[in-house]
Amino acid sequence: MPTKTKASTTKKSTKSTTSKTTTSKKSTKPSKGKNLVIVESPAKSNTIKKFLGNEWAVEASMGHVVDLPKKGFGVDIDNNFKPEYETMPDKKKTVNNLKKLVKSYEKIWIATDEDREGEAIGWHLINVLNLKKEDTPRIVFHEITKDAIQEAVKNPRTIDENLVSSQQARRILDRLVGFKISPVLWSKVKRGLSAGRVQSVAVKLIVEKEREIQNFKPEESWSVLGLFSYNKQEFKATLEKINGKKISLKKQSDLQKIFDEIGLTKKPKESSEEKTGNKIIYFDEKIPFQIIQLKKSTSKRSASAPFITSTLQQEASNKLGWGVKQVMSVAQKLYENGYITYMRTDSLNLSSGFINSAGSYIKKNYGKEFVQTKNYKTKSKGAQEAHEAIRPTDINKTPKNVGLSGNEAKLYTLIWTRSLATQMADAKLENLTLKMTVKGKNHEWSAKGQTIKFLGFMQVWQDVFGKIPMQENILPPLQKDQEIESDKILSNQHFTKPPARYTEATLVKKLESEGIGRPSTYAPTISTIIDRGYVEKKDDKKLHPTDIAFLVNDFLESNFKSLMDYNFTAKMEDKLDKISEGKQDWEKMLKEFWKDFEKDLQASDKSEKAKMYVGEKCPKCGGDLVYKFGKTGKFIGCDNYPDCKYVTNTKEEQDYIQQLKDKYEGKPCPEGGNIVVKVGRYGPFLASDKYPEVKWIGKIPDEKTEKLQEQFGGETCDKCGEGKMVVKKGRRGPFLACDKYPDCKNAKPIPKKK
Repeated sequence: MPTKTKASTTKKSTKSTTSKTTTSKKSTKPSKGKNLVIVESPAKSNTIKKFLGNEWAVEASMGHVVDLPKKGFGVDIDNNFKPEYETMPDKKKTVNNLKKLVKSYEKIWIATDEDREGEAIGWHLINVLNLKKEDTPRIVFHEITKDAIQEAVKNPRTIDENLVSSQQARRILDRLVGFKISPVLWSKVKRGLSAGRVQSVAVKLIVEKEREIQNFKPEESWSVLGLFSYNKQEFKATLEKINGKKISLKKQSDLQKIFDEIGLTKKPKESSEEKTGNKIIYFDEKIPFQIIQLKKSTSKRSASAPFITSTLQQEASNKLGWGVKQVMSVAQKLYENGYITYMRTDSLNLSSGFINSAGSYIKKNYGKEFVQTKNYKTKSKGAQEAHEAIRPTDINKTPKNVGLSGNEAKLYTLIWTRSLATQMADAKLENLTLKMTVKGKNHEWSAKGQTIKFLGFMQVWQDVFGKIPMQENILPPLQKDQEIESDKILSNQHFTKPPARYTEATLVKKLESEGIGRPSTYAPTISTIIDRGYVEKKDDKKLHPTDIAFLVNDFLESNFKSLMDYNFTAKMEDKLDKISEGKQDWEKMLKEFWKDFEKDLQASDKSEKAKMYVGEKCPKCGGDLVYKFGKTGKFIGCDNYPDCKYVTNTKEEQDYIQQLKDKYEGKPCPEGGNIVVKVGRYGPFLASDKYPEVKWIGKIPDEKTEKLQEQFGGETCDKCGEGKMVVKKGRRGPFLACDKYPDCKNAKPIPKKK
């Protein structure tokens, strides 16, 4: 056979080779490198390379390399929920490169992130690269510093199968929910919808909050205050009791009796608050008061606990106005470049090394009286105490000398300041409660103040941010029985406020308090519900549910009660924690879940379609009108479809189209005739009234683009000399371009200053 002949020839040729050539072959055979470390990200690999010697190479897997298939279910339910993993399409090149590399090294090390997801990535790498688990050391570290890396290398372990099982169970659980419920939503609500085990519960929180706001009825009340000044210091006191009875003022007509009781004789003046429009009634009248009680007490205020994932997201959102996705992105960079410890954690633990170095720093820079060593205990269930809170890797790298800029500097400053404050002494405060009465009356007016006697941890806040996070309403030095006249008496109108909508920060706080999700899930959960159109983040930075969110939420609540129950979702997290601790079998947990879930699926298939009634009858057939959802958004249709095909726009859409008509119709069309507003498959657009002779079509510009057009557009193109420069929207924001495109491709950025 040809193959044998070829083999024989090769063999003969080898025999005929001279000894000199053989020696040469042995000497040129490439020798294997000693150690290859596989991490997740290139940035991380670059940092680690600096701490390991020449005998070490570091490569990145670029995150996950293996997952359940994008197309297809990928879980064999009948075979104990066996997952059917495949190499991710965009990672095939990475995997092939790693397969070649592992053959060139004597020892392969896995150094993926220290959480459950990182453990699963490490396990997948071992399998896809055909490595032996027992021969592949796994190293973990909470910070990317020389000491931490070298210590990890000295103390390797093998892949923790329990952590892998926990992450695998989470992935399969989410696939079961998403893959099985989504088709139900397509048939019962609208095509293209999706559901998620944690995401749907997060949407439920936002929908319930919106309904509280919709059902809220404000209640009116009034307060009466006296404004005073003494020793060039102003303060205010609130009327609380008259003749021993607490006052309750529900409406403006209740005020006159109070004014008479105080002894006010002048005609009141009236104004309103600028922000709320609430009424203010005031008297520029001096009324004699007397101090009847002065009560002093001392208290202390402790620094907040060190950051964990959720509190870092909340603080950065509140202080910097960031979304949780941005917080985690910036924190990831700080971690990978060795500035902070691992940023996905729910442990409040601080290492003894950090506590000691922070104490030394405080003693040197503030004095020994500012040092107060503290250890924090984690309250969250399932928290891994071996992990650490988020802190700087080196406390001596201060915000001023660390060499960071932009967003990384801002976030590092928050982390550094919070971490140092945890090891500083409590602030000492003096509280003063002042009670006074209108002279000769049996009234009780009260004022409360607070002064700081010792800054303690607040000193670092003052040094870094230039202000102390408190010290308001400081009272002047007054004495019991002292008399003082009011500068003004005023009464403020108040209305109870509806509950506030969730921000990203407050939603994270709520999810954490309910036990829903874990540190690594908060950011992707919020991103997912926004990306899928269930929630909008508006200019007020609050999370607003969309119409479809109400419809989907109500359908899921009716058909999947357990899945949408907060306690049920939290218990699932507890079970995943137990799996990670080796206290529960992951297959058994999935079987228990599937048993009830499958029943709900079967029942939901027989349920009625989800409907949102308008509350009006169809003018064509008399049937009920319902809201429907299509490619262009919400519209109204008849419930008797397809027998009755009546459709119309919602009132909001009708009003919007009328506004567009008032704004644009009648203006000259650039290519002939006048502009008219039309509505097509994808919503309203501008066209010429000379259509089909003039086939010009224009998009409805948004307000921002219109303002920029008014300010910067309209100038003659400096390239072709014929067209006009117009503002267009691109991936990176608005820009100026010639309206003769594609004949003229002149484009330039919007000028920063006109």
